[in-house]
Amino acid sequence: MRNLIILFAFALLAASCQEEDEKGYYLSGSIKGVEDGTDVYISEISEETERPAVIDTTQVQNGKFEIDLEDNEQPNMSFISFQGIGGNIIYISENEKINIEAYKDSLRSSKITGGKENRALNQYMTHLKEVNRKITAGRAEMQQAYNEQDSSRFETLQATEQEIKDNDAVAKKKILEENQDSYVSLMILMDMLSMKVHPVKEIQEMYSNLSEDLKETTLGKSLKETLEKQGTVAIGSKAPEFTAPTPDGTELSLSDAMGKVTIIDFWAAWCKPCRVENPNVVKIYDKYHEEGLNIIGVSLDRPGQKDKWLQAIEEDGLEWQQVSHLEFWQDPVARLYNIEAIPATFILDENGVIVDRDLRGDELEERVRELLN
Repeated sequence: MRNLIILFAFALLAASCQEEDEKGYYLSGSIKGVEDGTDVYISEISEETERPAVIDTTQVQNGKFEIDLEDNEQPNMSFISFQGIGGNIIYISENEKINIEAYKDSLRSSKITGGKENRALNQYMTHLKEVNRKITAGRAEMQQAYNEQDSSRFETLQATEQEIKDNDAVAKKKILEENQDSYVSLMILMDMLSMKVHPVKEIQEMYSNLSEDLKETTLGKSLKETLEKQGTVAIGSKAPEFTAPTPDGTELSLSDAMGKVTIIDFWAAWCKPCRVENPNVVKIYDKYHEEGLNIIGVSLDRPGQKDKWLQAIEEDGLEWQQVSHLEFWQDPVARLYNIEAIPATFILDENGVIVDRDLRGDELEERVRELLN
């Protein structure tokens, strides 16, 4: 940690001096109820690991802390944490004076003031907290309606939640448009991508409008890589070809399993939501297979558990073709399709183009029927 630089201005007629404001990346804050000497850790996202890494420390004295850090060439997602206290405070490192009013019992509620980067972050975090508050309150009411078997009220609350989510998507785009040159725009795009509300191509277009400086940040590079991976399996893209082992040890390719409509179904014997959904898929397959529907199941079962995979196929009556490398989340096909959660489905047209994904139950059947007709 380098010392604060103090600039002195000497007058010709008086031996006086004036301390100027600190320049660059300077962090100060306050926190009540914490003992003197408590360590304060400053972390930021590492370019090598893409995870938070401690870059410096200071200590609490008389309920306050401060530290002068090396000037940043570019902003970065940063964190403050305290010895013996769970959680952290998110802020954006920038070459400004940043002040943190930390609350020991609720670090996430702490107040941050700083330059344009942290003003934009405050705007975004305020929006997220309000959306979370509305959804949490709504789900509590939904639970009550469910317990009371009030289906009409339950459906109304479901519609209200969807409206909140739709408004959230619009609000995020507005905040993004207002902060095209701010680091928070990268955070917004990351959230949009994870929520799967906006098509990948639309997020790619929004990313392309950001400044080159933002694209060169650690998060900017990571987002670009993620968009490129997801872009290969986005709706409208040609489904990547693959070959994988079947239960009898032979190799089966996607092209060999194609029908007029094809579903690639990522699942596993250990995945309860997958097993719950399987009867719906069986019903759809039985109803539309003769009309041209084919399914290829890709299992993410664990190494050495082929018996459980085969048992689940038999128990659930999965009569379509199945493949698996039995490599759990490291399955090459799952990695190729950027699978992070299952069940996951991709619906392909007769040309192998991905036309929809992750549909369940009646929605899946309706989409299959529409494509076959």
